[in-house]
Amino acid sequence: MTEQQRRFFETFGYIGFPGLLADCIDEIIDGFEAIWQENGGGHAGRPHEGTARSCIAQFLDHHERLCALLDDPRILGIAKALCGDDFNYMGSDGNYYVGDTGWHSDGWHRELRHVKIAFYLDPLTKDTGCLRVMPGSHRIGEGYTEELQASLRQSRDLWGVTGPEVPAVALETQPGDVLVFNHNTKHAAFGGGTRRRMFTMNLCERYPDDKLQELRDYLSGGARFWVESAYHETLIATATPERLRHLEQVRANDGHLAELARAAREKMNEPSRG
Repeated sequence: MTEQQRRFFETFGYIGFPGLLADCIDEIIDGFEAIWQENGGGHAGRPHEGTARSCIAQFLDHHERLCALLDDPRILGIAKALCGDDFNYMGSDGNYYVGDTGWHSDGWHRELRHVKIAFYLDPLTKDTGCLRVMPGSHRIGEGYTEELQASLRQSRDLWGVTGPEVPAVALETQPGDVLVFNHNTKHAAFGGGTRRRMFTMNLCERYPDDKLQELRDYLSGGARFWVESAYHETLIATATPERLRHLEQVRANDGHLAELARAAREKMNEPSRG
């Protein structure tokens, strides 16, 4: 990343890289589809029915070519610029999205930065489900951000608009583009079809020793996907020494996840869809 790009991200909470992976997008799409075929075609091993989102956790971890995205200098350059040379890889999810996704944040992190790198595998416009973001909505503690956090669910009553009418930037994309946003950033999508292909990588700054319980609490969220460790074995088996550096802190702090996942299986009819 250039210094200008880094500052853009710092200020607005997102950035796009058009065509960044255009040279290998066919391989990426092949890997994406292979994972779904190996897992029944849709959610929880069943065919994708087109009425609700299908989701696979630890997604890129399942496929050697997609695992290698963590080794790609272009992805590493983004990750290190935003989360430091010793960043943590926090997992991924693969999705067939259906219809609208309302306004939300993926987290609300006041100190350590958490970042999502998103790969959309179909051409998308503002009317067909592209990512929309509210610039600056990641800046916790500032009036604009705090008001959005408190009032967005009441947008019709407060502002007279809802969903796609809320002012935002629509990030129209082509396969091979890469989008990056802060977990705090408010984002949504509207008008999408019934099989919108997208997968993500989640990264964060390395946790200091006095905040490791916060890391464990974050990892506990994986239990709703019925995963018993933070990473799938393929990701680790194919890892370079560089990649292992970005896995080590999470691997050292996910020992509680197996029991939580087993408890979740007893209470849930299916793993979470997101």
